[in-house]
Amino acid sequence: MTALVIAEHDHASIKPATLNTVTAALACGGDVHVLVAGANAAEAGKAAAQIAGVAKVIVADSPSLAENLAENVAAQVLAIASSYSHILFPSTANGKNVAPRVAAKLDVAQISDITKVDSPDTFERPIYAGNAIATVQSADPIKVITVRTTGFDAAAATGGNATVETAEGVADSGKSSFVGREVTKSERPELTAAKIIVSGGRALGSAEKFTEVMAPLADKLNAGLGASRAAVDAGYAPNDWQVGQTGKIVAPQLYIAAGISGAIQHLAGMKDSKVIVAINKDEEAPIFSVADYGLVADLFTAVPELVKAL
Repeated sequence: MTALVIAEHDHASIKPATLNTVTAALACGGDVHVLVAGANAAEAGKAAAQIAGVAKVIVADSPSLAENLAENVAAQVLAIASSYSHILFPSTANGKNVAPRVAAKLDVAQISDITKVDSPDTFERPIYAGNAIATVQSADPIKVITVRTTGFDAAAATGGNATVETAEGVADSGKSSFVGREVTKSERPELTAAKIIVSGGRALGSAEKFTEVMAPLADKLNAGLGASRAAVDAGYAPNDWQVGQTGKIVAPQLYIAAGISGAIQHLAGMKDSKVIVAINKDEEAPIFSVADYGLVADLFTAVPELVKAL
């Protein structure tokens, strides 16, 4: 029984989500192999070989894999899929784009967003926005799984000594083509990798107030900036700041929520945070039900005072 982890990478290094997925793969039992599908991705392959617990790294190099087009990456996975009992993807935009294609081609059910491995064929995953946990048992010969990375500790990025093999890269499927990419650049940590996140809600009232009140706190703490869906929908913050079931799932060491009532969809995206601090003037706000520390106060007073105290 061997598990295959599909690495998230930038062709030169391995992204953190891969480390959590390796931990999930190790829990499935047996050896763990990592597939690095890319173009000129030898350095990423070397980084993957250093991950603790990984037995083998397969580097597939092809111009068709340069931009992570889902059709091509799925074809690369399928080329070696028959050798594995489990195929695991991080539950990221890329992982969720490729995994269903692989599962459909293998004619097996995809097991999505697992948070725990009970046994090699039994897994736990949240349903109903995290209000219930489903235990799923699969009899499929190959289990195609996406891993909610907040549910597993990251494997050590160093200390491993896996063998590195090369595989022939697949030809371009011709079904899609890469046109362009616009990347948002920020000096703040990216949300899914940030150890501290400061989030604001609709109570901030405007994009200007959002920046004026929340940015100084984020800067003081070297934190990522997040927002509720209501704040994003109102135009106070960009889409890539959204935390929640329809945004980004995060689990930082510290999560500070200011002016966020705590709708079920938002809680689903951040309630695994190690320490949650809530600031809201409504003492009945649902956010207080998951908060470790709650402050019933006007955020326009409390947040600037907190910044001064820091």
